[in-house]
Amino acid sequence: MSHIEITQGNSPLVLGLPHTGTDIPADCLARLNDTGRAMADTDWHIDVLYAGLSDHVTTVRTAIHRYVIDANRDPSGVSLYPGQNTTTLCPLTDFDGLPIYLDGQEPDEAEIIRRRDTYHAPYHAAIAAELARVKAVHGFAILYDCHSIRGHIPFLFDGILPDFNIGTNEGMTCEPALESAVREICAGAEGYTSILNGRFKGGWTTRHYGRPNEGQHAIQMELAQSTYMIENPPWDYAPDKAEALRKHLKSILETLSDWSPS
Repeated sequence: MSHIEITQGNSPLVLGLPHTGTDIPADCLARLNDTGRAMADTDWHIDVLYAGLSDHVTTVRTAIHRYVIDANRDPSGVSLYPGQNTTTLCPLTDFDGLPIYLDGQEPDEAEIIRRRDTYHAPYHAAIAAELARVKAVHGFAILYDCHSIRGHIPFLFDGILPDFNIGTNEGMTCEPALESAVREICAGAEGYTSILNGRFKGGWTTRHYGRPNEGQHAIQMELAQSTYMIENPPWDYAPDKAEALRKHLKSILETLSDWSPS
């Protein structure tokens, strides 16, 4: 599919990039209001931030924006965080709780199914295929799901988000050694804060593919955007901040790439 971008590597590590895309097809764009068209909830520059950190990792990216359909949501529409504010498979609001559609232009069930089949399913088919490919070579596979978000969003969480937010669904999506290795790198990163399984415990992608008993591991990394960019429009990349952060991200990717089951 033209909206799916895959770069194949030869290590057991696969990076998922579900929220960096800014493409909104014309039929969807026509339905959005000014808030929706602003695309404020994009994981801005995450593909650039991780680019070149390892020559051996596989990357899978969708160019489609999360307001069209969220590739990190359960395709059945079930919420991972019952009772908490969140956004849905086809979001109707932004992260501040503001409507993103013109009145009466919200997608109906048939439109949601169309978008799921057209954009969500091919992305996950690509993720599954790449995990299977590297697992066939190494005997195991690791999915590292790349995300970022503004650090202060009262609609979604209280206070200020830590810099590194590691999600393993309370240790269920990967071997403890993998979780510990990533946690230690983040905790040792001077000048940065980190948390394991805090507000972000791993989205649907992490929970769906993280099956350590089958040799398939998954970790989500949610970065506070202040660590590498300016957290307000026009959402500029901050090269000096980004280079400081990339040192630690490189260490994470190299550690995961070199890991093997004991």
